[in-house]
Amino acid sequence: MKEQVLKMLEADGGYVSGEYLSRMLGVSRTAVWKVIKRLREEGYIIDSVTNKGYCLKGKPDFLDENIIGRDINTAVIGTKIEVLKTVDSTNEEIKRRASNGAKSGLIIAAECQTGGKGRFGRKWESESGEGIYFTFLLRPGLPPADIASITLAAGYAVCEALREYSGVEAKIKWPNDIVINNKKVCGILTEMAAQMDMVDYVAVGIGINVNNKSFSEDIKWKSTSVFIETGKLTERNLLFREVIKKLDLIISEFLTGIPEERKTHFKELCITLGRSVTAMRGGTEIKGTAVDVSSGGDLIIRQSSGELVSVNSGEVVVQGIY
Repeated sequence: MKEQVLKMLEADGGYVSGEYLSRMLGVSRTAVWKVIKRLREEGYIIDSVTNKGYCLKGKPDFLDENIIGRDINTAVIGTKIEVLKTVDSTNEEIKRRASNGAKSGLIIAAECQTGGKGRFGRKWESESGEGIYFTFLLRPGLPPADIASITLAAGYAVCEALREYSGVEAKIKWPNDIVINNKKVCGILTEMAAQMDMVDYVAVGIGINVNNKSFSEDIKWKSTSVFIETGKLTERNLLFREVIKKLDLIISEFLTGIPEERKTHFKELCITLGRSVTAMRGGTEIKGTAVDVSSGGDLIIRQSSGELVSVNSGEVVVQGIY
């Protein structure tokens, strides 16, 4: 009933009488009052005036799975959404759930991660009330060699959602970062459990810096947030909803065949292309210019000799970007 009361207060925008709420919900006015009291305890600012009713004046800044999942109608990603107050790592939690038989499409999000991590075991700052930290579970029925492209598809989806919802000039840094003005706003960590020829599950962890106002000394030179770039606070639940919608669309296309226009647009948004890069492949340093991303997701590098070399994983240093 709490969600129904919120919907009605949000839809009206003004004062809604307790009598109207009780009649529409088929409950007593006392029951409505108890719901209002609970909402206030959760941080919602609800004004009440005799003979006028209740008016929603403000919302708390916490992730709410009911708001995030409202009218979302996803088929592949976000079929179930669960928000935790705190967790060691959403990736670790998803892997635990996957081992216990969780279904594909599950999203685990958290307000705070005590052990948030990026690639190569690096720590990911996960302060409560600032970012969006979540992992989705996918059981794609694909060989391990095809999984790298899921990271690219996820990054493309997040990039699109940020550009459309927040109006920022987000770009993709191959293979797993989203940047704004050459600083990192989002990181993606993909992990999997697989047999020799088939993947059991994929856990794709995504951390987006949304309302962060500052970063620690060791990373502030390369990190940014939507707030820093726009000067405006973002309603995280609504941005999160748009991210999930984009993920569902793009990952669905990935599983069935990404249209050529999407591949072209991805390359247009890939800030790595056309820049000097240094990569490691099999312990060997490769230097050259990033010229393309293959259909399998490999970064194609043209060396000074003119030879084309493909890189499918590892650390890539891009000139002009951290």
